[in-house]
Formats: sequence, structure tokens, C-alpha cells
Amino acid sequence: SAQIADLQQKLLDADNGDRAKQRWDSIATILEAKCALKYLLGELVSSKVQESKLQSSLEQSKASCSDVQKMLIEERNHITELEAEFQNQLVVQEQQHQEKV
Repeated sequence: SAQIADLQQKLLDADNGDRAKQRWDSIATILEAKCALKYLLGELVSSKVQESKLQSSLEQSKASCSDVQKMLIEERNHITELEAEFQNQLVVQEQQHQEKV
């Protein structure tokens, strides 16, 4: 069944390739060629617009990611400072306790 499915897929791919070739081969007049080119240019413009939107979205995501990374670094630094301060307070408390004892 796997071989049959593979053969069916190959036939579908070949059929699609033949159809595309037949479409281009069937263009016989300047008017048909003009319509085909108009369609292709429309598709090209559409894909370029989509690419531009995706590129813009990617740039915004990169900027956002960079901002989040900066915030993360700042928070880590702040936590490190708080831990150091806590350790200092702990040492002071221990010293005071030792003096009392």
C-alpha cells in the first residue's frame, strides 16, 4: 500500500507539472500572454507585499526580544544586588548575635 500511495503521489505530481506546461504552451496570442503576465505581476506584487509585512513583523519581534533580554539582564543584576545586600545583612545580624552571646 505504501508503494501504491507513492506511485499515486508521483502520478499527481507529474500531472500537475504537465498541466502547468500545457497552460503555458496553450498561450497562443498576445492578449493571452498579456493576461498571463498581468496575473503573474499581480502575484509577484502580492508576494512582495507579504514579504515586506513579514520582514517588518520580524524586525519588530527582534526589537521586542532585545528589549526583553535587556529587562532580564537588569532584573538579574537587581537580584544579584539584593542577594549581596541580604548576605551583608545576614553577616551583620550574625555578628550582633555573637556580640550579645
